Amino acid sequence: MEKETLLKIEKLFAHYGKNRVLEGVDIAVGKGEIAALTGPNGSGKSTLLKAIFGLIPIQSGRVFWQGKPIIPQTMLMVDAGIAFVPQGRRVFPHLTVEENLEMGGFTLQNKRELEARKKEAMEIFPVLSAKRKAKAGTLSGGEQQMAALARGLMTHPKLLLLDEPTLGLASDLVDEVFAWIQKINHIYETAFIVVEHNTASLLAIAHQVFMIDKGELAVCGNHLI
Repeated sequence: MEKETLLKIEKLFAHYGKNRVLEGVDIAVGKGEIAALTGPNGSGKSTLLKAIFGLIPIQSGRVFWQGKPIIPQTMLMVDAGIAFVPQGRRVFPHLTVEENLEMGGFTLQNKRELEARKKEAMEIFPVLSAKRKAKAGTLSGGEQQMAALARGLMTHPKLLLLDEPTLGLASDLVDEVFAWIQKINHIYETAFIVVEHNTASLLAIAHQVFMIDKGELAVCGNHLI
């Protein structure tokens, strides 16, 4: 059965100054799908994630969220159900693990709901519960990546954008990262768009593959049936 389309992008163009980066990209991601976004360095993969999340302006093209047109703006995308975890294990190093999670749930108005979301996140990543009062900057690389992913889950996103989640991690942690992605996908039916240099590991769990080359969509298709 065909899955409900969450995100659809049509003919998206985006520039950095005078440099054209995305040249009419078309993609669609369904509910609960893991989409691999691959391509050479500098091809526009990270730019596409940032454009979806409203971090860079779109010159032209259309973005649809759950069938309705939307103009990407960061707060609007968060409210709509999209979260973004940038590359480089971006934690707030001088805040505790618990405070980092609270930053991820800053839009939640109900304190009881915030506490429930923190508990859920720490159940997925039990190591974080044991280190909830530790400064995030003192964590290992793998633990910081857990904290970044957990922070992204605080709003219960329908779509999570991950930019190079295994960047800089030891090889024995790479498989763990993809196991976390599968676990989150299974528990919450969260959809993902993942940019990743460990292509083989990503393709092992991806439902769809999009390859960008020189700012254009070169390959797309279903991967897992």
